[in-house]
Amino acid sequence: MKLPLIKHLCTFVEANDEDFVSEAIEVLEHLTEYEGLADQEVDVIGEILSNLYGALEVEKTVLENGVDRKTALNAFMKRVQGSIDQ
Repeated sequence: MKLPLIKHLCTFVEANDEDFVSEAIEVLEHLTEYEGLADQEVDVIGEILSNLYGALEVEKTVLENGVDRKTALNAFMKRVQGSIDQ
């Protein structure tokens, strides 16, 4: 996951609608079911998916908890780092 990319995706969600991101996720997940993809291609799609999911999670935190985006981004990355460390 890349924090700058998640932040960029959050600005897209804020300016548009999270439905666009949710639909992109559906398409990418469907693509991963195609057997003709190389492992490297699946890895790239997986990285994109994780950033898209991250952006949705950050936006959810902003809307539900009323925190600013920077705080939500930092909290999200701390959770991710904590889950990796364990």
